[in-house]
Amino acid sequence: MMEKWLEECKNGNRMLIEADLTPMMGDRFQPTGFADIGAALYERPDGTRMLLVESAQSVANRMEKVIIGTNGIDISTELDGIPYVRSKMTGATDAVTSSLIEPHRLNSPFIIGEKNFEKSLKGEMGYKTGANVNWGKVAGVLFKYDPNSLIHGIFFSNLDDGRVRLPRLLTGFIEAEGVREVYSGGVKNNSIDPSGKIRVADSSIKSGVYSNIPYHRVEFVSKRIKAFFNLDTGMLRSYALPEVGTELLLLLSTYKVAKFLEDDLRLRTMCDLRVDGPVRVVKPAGIEIPTSKDVLIRLQGAIKACEEQGLFARPSVTDLVVATKAASKEEEANDEQGEGQ
Repeated sequence: MMEKWLEECKNGNRMLIEADLTPMMGDRFQPTGFADIGAALYERPDGTRMLLVESAQSVANRMEKVIIGTNGIDISTELDGIPYVRSKMTGATDAVTSSLIEPHRLNSPFIIGEKNFEKSLKGEMGYKTGANVNWGKVAGVLFKYDPNSLIHGIFFSNLDDGRVRLPRLLTGFIEAEGVREVYSGGVKNNSIDPSGKIRVADSSIKSGVYSNIPYHRVEFVSKRIKAFFNLDTGMLRSYALPEVGTELLLLLSTYKVAKFLEDDLRLRTMCDLRVDGPVRVVKPAGIEIPTSKDVLIRLQGAIKACEEQGLFARPSVTDLVVATKAASKEEEANDEQGEGQ
């Protein structure tokens, strides 16, 4: 089964996967919400009411999460050897982060902002302002330091003139069809003083949270909920990575889809879903997606092969120390002005 899967992945231009989902209990579910607009409702041309349950950005975050270890920073032990960058901060904070969890991966200011790493990355890419970009070399360097930046895409807006930009190889989202709203609500009760006049002395807690606070909730029911995944194998081939590197990205992408569908469908408190029926490979037809357990065995072999061929950074975890400072009032003002534009 694995050999057939990899053969189809390597030879086609797209691997399209779909899965029907249903609430774990009952009928209601809560979609993702967006600032200022709430839930993303829309209509098909035929008038069918649709709902974006989980955006491409959110599903990418959740697929990244399935390979994170218990400390929330490093890679899981079963995938040890896959490279990434870890950053220890000093100065204003002593936090530790990594390219596995940063919203923009290697483009995080806490990673690319480290001058020595930035210089090394540009040198290995052969990246210069005013010169052509060698995309094959860029892909090889990203693969060396963090293959997940290729799978989930990267935009180096913090690197010189910002021309290094690669779209996602793997995209996923969840939609609901034929939706109807379910309105409900509740109240947060203050059993000590419903009026909210009794406050904590010498506390930074803001007012407005002490009294009884009623709230409303909008959930949804639907005829059908469906998850979609698109693995762009044609774009992957264009990176011209060594064969074992291409295979690793295919396996790691497959593992993330399978693991997400098997284990990680508790999206929110009131959005606990499960797969309803077999996962379908729409393109190419006639094959089945392997389980995460089956993929993991082959993936671990690919990790070892990439290490032996020198395709990964050594050590596989690139550790940085990044000095930080508290923003000045002028910098905070500039940030607020930029956010308002």
